Amino acid sequence: MKKKTIITLVLSFATLLLVLTGCGNSGSKSSSASTKSDSSSTTSGKITAVGSTALQPLVEKAATNFQKKNSKVNITVQGGGSGTGLSQVQDKSVTIGNSDIFAEEKQGIDSKKLTDHKVAVVGMAPVVNKDANVKNLSMEQVKDIFTGKITNWKDVGGKDEKITVVNRAKGSGTRATFEAAVLKGAQAVKSQEQDSNGTVQKIVESTPGAVSYLAFSYINDKVQPISIDNVKPTDENVESDKWKIWSYEHMYTNGKADGATAKFLDYMNSDEVQKSLVKDMGYISIHNMKVQKDSKGTVSSK
Repeated sequence: MKKKTIITLVLSFATLLLVLTGCGNSGSKSSSASTKSDSSSTTSGKITAVGSTALQPLVEKAATNFQKKNSKVNITVQGGGSGTGLSQVQDKSVTIGNSDIFAEEKQGIDSKKLTDHKVAVVGMAPVVNKDANVKNLSMEQVKDIFTGKITNWKDVGGKDEKITVVNRAKGSGTRATFEAAVLKGAQAVKSQEQDSNGTVQKIVESTPGAVSYLAFSYINDKVQPISIDNVKPTDENVESDKWKIWSYEHMYTNGKADGATAKFLDYMNSDEVQKSLVKDMGYISIHNMKVQKDSKGTVSSK
């Protein structure tokens, strides 16, 4: 009887140990999973990026992808033009100021207070309504069109049709880049002005005789991009500076970026963005450039 009792007690004790061990292991797994889940979204904060409409589509898409992995970060992206972006980030009313131009190029901006984060390169090209029947112009002809010296497409080999110039607003970085490369100090003809690449694209598409200029990322098959001196507006020609109308895409912060902003800017320069998203959306990776440009517009080999 005693022997049976002892055996029963031993078996019961062994069973109890197995149960306790199982609970311990189960608890460890649960704790580990919880820790992993918590660490995947520890970054939190609110980011507001305002400015360049040329850069806006890239930042919007990157923000969407970033927030999927960082659910506690809220990112708002708006246009308004490079001048607006630079002014508002200087005033600390936004977290990031998106710009097609260097802060040094914008009057009223103290570039020493801002930190430049170059995230891409954008090429820009003249575009015309397809009805004009023009595909190539000399740089001098482009200048003469945008200064009002040439007013009919027949004078440059196109249709007998009045040229309607559509310009960008004066605060636009796209306009500043285009005029620096093409007009070189000459006065632009007075014409209608629009605030965004998207609006310009639609106007040129729907207005016979219209001409303007767009970031590559906004050029589609509904408008005709113009080659200049038989050089096509392609990524490869921008990378070597054969195509002269291009600029960096800057994301400026007021001082050094930190927290969620720093993490988002790091993501903008990650392989996921630079090797995939940048190209897919019509931009050029800063790592593909064979030349570099400073705030004075001087281009040199890397």
